[in-house]
Amino acid sequence: MSQRLSVNLKLHLRVISVVTMLALTWPFAATAQVTAFKQAVAEAAAQDTDIAAFYRANDFDPIWTGSSSDDKARRQALLDAVVTANAHGLPAGRYDATMLKSKMQEATDPRARGHVEVELSKVFLQFARDIQSGILTPSRIDSEIKRTVPLRNGTSYLAALTTSRPAAFFKTLPPQSPEYARLMKEKRVLEMRLAQGGWGPKVNADSLKPGQTGNAVVALRNRLILMGYLGRTAQAGFDGQMQAAVQSFQQDNGLSADGVAGAVTMAEINRDVEDRLASVIVAMERERWLNLPEGLGERHIKVNLTDFSAKIYDDDKLTFETRSVIGADQGDRRSPEFSDVMEFMVINPSWYVPRSIVTKEYLPKLKSNRNAVSHLIITDRNGRRINRGSVNFSAYNARNFPFSMRQPPSPTNALGLVKFMFPNKYNIYLHDTPSKSLFDRESRAFSHGCIRLQQPFEFAYALLAKQTSDPQGLFHSRLNGGKEQRVTLDEPVPVHLIYRTAITKAKGGLEFRRDVYGRDARIWGALRNAGVALRAVQG
Repeated sequence: MSQRLSVNLKLHLRVISVVTMLALTWPFAATAQVTAFKQAVAEAAAQDTDIAAFYRANDFDPIWTGSSSDDKARRQALLDAVVTANAHGLPAGRYDATMLKSKMQEATDPRARGHVEVELSKVFLQFARDIQSGILTPSRIDSEIKRTVPLRNGTSYLAALTTSRPAAFFKTLPPQSPEYARLMKEKRVLEMRLAQGGWGPKVNADSLKPGQTGNAVVALRNRLILMGYLGRTAQAGFDGQMQAAVQSFQQDNGLSADGVAGAVTMAEINRDVEDRLASVIVAMERERWLNLPEGLGERHIKVNLTDFSAKIYDDDKLTFETRSVIGADQGDRRSPEFSDVMEFMVINPSWYVPRSIVTKEYLPKLKSNRNAVSHLIITDRNGRRINRGSVNFSAYNARNFPFSMRQPPSPTNALGLVKFMFPNKYNIYLHDTPSKSLFDRESRAFSHGCIRLQQPFEFAYALLAKQTSDPQGLFHSRLNGGKEQRVTLDEPVPVHLIYRTAITKAKGGLEFRRDVYGRDARIWGALRNAGVALRAVQG
């Protein structure tokens, strides 16, 4: 109770201070100067620091509820914008246009108009922040989503609105990326499919392959037709046409494209429209998190963890792509999500074994056999090599083990022959690996968190091509020396570790990936709790 009184007292004093300031800064007597409207604005705005600062600077004049053409334009632009909330996958209930109109109609005296004025500013700021930067705080959903969302200052939003054409200003708020625009379009396509009943009955079979017939094959045929992978046909057998359709589906879902509807493929085919629609809405929220003021970079690298890929883009065009291996789905091995800047590569790198691996994996082996993991050098805190025979490993545990471990450069080094560095506190980077067979797997979550590349040399050539006419020659001249060599990138490249289970295709359509770490399921749960809803719309 005392805390509540304290908060109310502070609020009351703040309002008195604002009103007193108004009286002191106007040239007439306070009773004549402090209008009911402006006093109401001061009172209501005092609850929000940004809004209060804006209205103080604006002399507590209206920007929404006045009779000027500018005020009318801003009102209409706000009402027009908030009714698009559903289209953007936002919680429409937060910005209830009907409620706003009702409040404006009921505000027949100056004080009521003052309170509605501030209410409109609050709704505007909520909508602007939500559509530009997302409605969730990523790290609260999953601790491994390290992404810091760029939040804009509320005062600057209001100031920018008053100096812009309102309708045009609202169009600048959502992410301007082609991906976001395509996601919006595909969201509507799925909503129309949902209104038409989805993709029909699920296929009641564990597996189907070419040559088979029966009710399950007919159900598969019908589902592929409604998904857009197969043209209209009365064919009741699993023929070559259906096999090609299954292969196309597999390619769009990151599966081995063998044309056989095995257990994994069948599970993806049987996913509901609602599941896919939720994935698209989550992808839109994630795109808002990536809506950086500086952009992604003219040249940038995207590592989509769910796609097990690393891609280089130049001016938004894909210029290089390779398969990747990501962190295993266990303990602290999951790869985090964040953005940073790649500054250099190390050719013939040493592997400085992370402390967690030293103590959790290698120390128990050394306790059993001091000659275990003999390919690693044990060093003291000064980097000097330690004679294993002089150490009683059984005397140490994970907390007090005083040594480090390092693997010198070699073709069998855990990092392979090159690593790509974007220094970060998570100790994550991209690198080569001697374990090439893992790249043939459909699902590739095996590492301790770093990103392994299938074609690291070619990746290096693509990066170096910006600074030398002979990238291969430069790379191999350093590689052939056998010694650890650092090569600085003349132009550092932004790196974005992202996680997308719904990805648009440039020419239309969607690709989907499995939710490797379950992060998108948690995000969808949080969005739903915040009021985001699936909807079916007519075409």
